[in-house]
Amino acid sequence: MSIFSIGATLVGLSALFGYLNHRFLHLPHTIGLVVIALVASLSIIAFDLIEPSVQIGQRVTGVLRQIDFNETLMRGMLSFMLFAGALHADFSALKSRRLTIGIMAVLGTLISTFVVGALMWFLLGFFGLEIPFIWALVFGALISPTDPVAVLSLFKTVEVPSTLQAKMAGESLFNDGVGVVVFTVVVAIALGGEQGGSMNALDVIKLFLNEAVGGVALGLAAGYIGYRAMHGIDEPSLEVLITLALVMVTYAVALALHMSGPIAVVVAGLFIGNRGVKYAMSDRTREDVLTFWTLMDEILNSVLFLLIGLEVLVVAEDIRYLGFALVAIPVTLFARALSVTIPITILSRWQIFTKGAIPVLIWGGLRGGIAVALALSLPDMKYRAAILSITYGVVLFSIIVQGLTVKPLVERMVR
Repeated sequence: MSIFSIGATLVGLSALFGYLNHRFLHLPHTIGLVVIALVASLSIIAFDLIEPSVQIGQRVTGVLRQIDFNETLMRGMLSFMLFAGALHADFSALKSRRLTIGIMAVLGTLISTFVVGALMWFLLGFFGLEIPFIWALVFGALISPTDPVAVLSLFKTVEVPSTLQAKMAGESLFNDGVGVVVFTVVVAIALGGEQGGSMNALDVIKLFLNEAVGGVALGLAAGYIGYRAMHGIDEPSLEVLITLALVMVTYAVALALHMSGPIAVVVAGLFIGNRGVKYAMSDRTREDVLTFWTLMDEILNSVLFLLIGLEVLVVAEDIRYLGFALVAIPVTLFARALSVTIPITILSRWQIFTKGAIPVLIWGGLRGGIAVALALSLPDMKYRAAILSITYGVVLFSIIVQGLTVKPLVERMVR
């Protein structure tokens, strides 16, 4: 199939499944897409078991394999969705809580990475799946960050107090970038060890600084250039084009310079969403820019969550590992609890937190497509199939179970 045909199929299925969900299931849009796509995928698998000669599953899987999920998300869709999320974020609320957001994004991600890695290494070995500690740590790094796409989509259906929403949105926007950086570092260490090389502490620090600090610097520079370009004109369609070019060029430059693309576009989005919207856009331009990015976000969200539901056809070839996801689910929740409780306990000496903040932050820290994309980006090695299957199981639980139950939790714990 051509790229256009694949795109047409995905958008068409997103529209169809979205319609079915709206008419019959009445679930939140993104969760409904995952559920219907998952049911469709499982139905195809079941049909293949009944009538193996038809091989419909093999045909559909062949189409899905033409879509490189990691390339599509991490080097394409993610840049637009992160920029849209940052553009609509309340910058003043994020700024006033920058210490909390920063500590939770960095310290929380590191705590979760090591807790998940250590516990999964022990428990998988206990249940008969021997995996080196460094690769268990790789799983911890890719599953620890909360997914900004999933978390921000949650706010469209769940009314969360503004102070708590700012913490959750800010953490998810930045710990995504931090998580990708940590994942990059840990994978580099793992591959270096397997290939007989090694990374010393200085190499790790250099890699981290280039990815994280470089991403922030690039995002600020790109945001300022975009701001200055829009400040001197008043042409809505051109200014929409400038923001689109800003995202694509910034992300492409970040990838070329081995900087964090997610961090760069988030910083650029916050810059444009704060200074650009206020000082560089007329009322008409502001409406056009924000409407364009809202629609872009909605369309890409729909396609992403559809793909998450359909990817079971790819993962199903290693279905034997999905049982280990039942072990990973409580482990990731326990690690999430520690990564939230420890920073908040430290910060509570100087700050007052919203009632019920800890349980909502724990349960509302959803995992999504980024974790699956990172798992798919792993090189072809002995433990890849296990890590991918376990990751997929945790992500499905997070989106469907946590996503559907966080609203009553908020109503009970916060209000």
